[in-house]
Amino acid sequence: MTLPNYDTIVVLDFGSQYTQLIARRMRELGVYTEILPHSIPLSELQLRKPKGVVLSGGPMSVYESDSLNLPADFLEWQESRSIPTLGICYGMQLLAHVLGGKVLAVTNREYGLQTISVLEGSQLLEAVRKKSQVWMSHGDQVQALPPGSRVIAKTSTCPVAALESKGRGICGVQFHPEVHHTEGGTDIIRAFLFDICGCSPTWQVSNFIDQTVAELKSTLGSERVLMGVSGGVDSTVAALLLQNAIGGQLHCVFVDNGLLRTGEVEEVRANLAPLFTNFHFVDATEIFLQRLQDIVDPEEKRRIIATAFIEVFQQKASELSRSVGDFTYLGQGTIAPDRIESGVTSSASSHIKSHHNVALPETLHLKVIEPLQLLYKDEVRRVGEELGLPSSFVNRQPFPGPAMAVRIVAPVTTDRLRIVREADVILTDELKRAGVFGDFWQAFAVFLPVQSVGVMGDSRTFEYAVALRIVESEDAMTARIAHLDWDLLERTATRIINEVHGVNRVLYDLSNKPPATIEFL
Repeated sequence: MTLPNYDTIVVLDFGSQYTQLIARRMRELGVYTEILPHSIPLSELQLRKPKGVVLSGGPMSVYESDSLNLPADFLEWQESRSIPTLGICYGMQLLAHVLGGKVLAVTNREYGLQTISVLEGSQLLEAVRKKSQVWMSHGDQVQALPPGSRVIAKTSTCPVAALESKGRGICGVQFHPEVHHTEGGTDIIRAFLFDICGCSPTWQVSNFIDQTVAELKSTLGSERVLMGVSGGVDSTVAALLLQNAIGGQLHCVFVDNGLLRTGEVEEVRANLAPLFTNFHFVDATEIFLQRLQDIVDPEEKRRIIATAFIEVFQQKASELSRSVGDFTYLGQGTIAPDRIESGVTSSASSHIKSHHNVALPETLHLKVIEPLQLLYKDEVRRVGEELGLPSSFVNRQPFPGPAMAVRIVAPVTTDRLRIVREADVILTDELKRAGVFGDFWQAFAVFLPVQSVGVMGDSRTFEYAVALRIVESEDAMTARIAHLDWDLLERTATRIINEVHGVNRVLYDLSNKPPATIEFL
């Protein structure tokens, strides 16, 4: 990727699950932000000419022998060039540690919401109320400040909840301003970007489109690209960017894997065929369902699906190459949350689950091109609207690439697919009748491999349970359960039990993310 021609902030990733949220919040404020591994050579960091640097949180302790550290000579460069630097959680502890302070494990750990007291005279916290709730997640604390630093916020159990060293242009917060639970978090980020770093808000969706299309043209040249499209927002927007860049060199392939929702195959074909110059359909239902037999483990399901997709694409590429020529690239609709949960943004990142877009087999014979890998869902939607997609399409609820395979907490069978599909149709129908379907990030049914006793008429039943999962979210990084009307829930559950053969119990999932994920698998 070529370097941006607008103000840039670099986030060094020390393994926090919130790292991408930092970048997202900054881009929302109009500043281009790039995430780099904490171990990046200083020479590569300097190429970005950052107006400021952020050190992310992370799961380690700075005093451990194998703790993650700054790039070699970072502090000398930062001081000599007066590059403002903000440490968040582990990032603040690391700055304190390397500058001569002391960080120790403490008994009174802080997780969740805590109240900070903001002290006077801080540019970073100037817009934050004197008593504010913030999101904490730490077991270590700065116990002794480095020379030249001062405390700018504290809590009842954390004497250094934020610090600054104006002489070095360094500041740090023990809490997470990027998480929406933190009061005034956006104000803190805004102060760092504009008041401390002096950035201009020039990062816009239109800029992203223009630069991405230009980069794709330069990278791909006359090469052909095979792109898997699912009918979802991510793959469709990625494919449109590719088509804008290379036109007829792009061939889109829609694969029916036998795991889609009721009526989805027909709907996708009708919607996408007119959008793309080269659109191809492959019915691979038998391949996927046969390989998923008896598979329970979710990671194994995802691996099987990813491998099968690639094989289908390679076979289609071989078939098409005989008529149009060879393919060099495989296009994918990977977005930032996919990469976070797959632990691929940094060697320090934790792996949560594999995604079909990023867990590719080593036998792949095509290079991967991912136009959306730095964006979040809401950003992808804005790009889609800029590219002319209707609002009704870009605001569709997300649907996982492995489809219903990750909404069946058991081996996939045709009967279980029937159950989860029928339940999903009823849930969607009731939410739409109530006029609330568009209020949620996602709403879907899940098949649970739990049988329980029930009574239908005068007969005893011993049948399966279905869970309903309905959540509100801004970016899929965190999610809160939807507080639905109980009559609506009861009506939906009654219909599912009455109309879906094999189900006698319906449950409502009350788990937020974190600690749960949005999808069950």
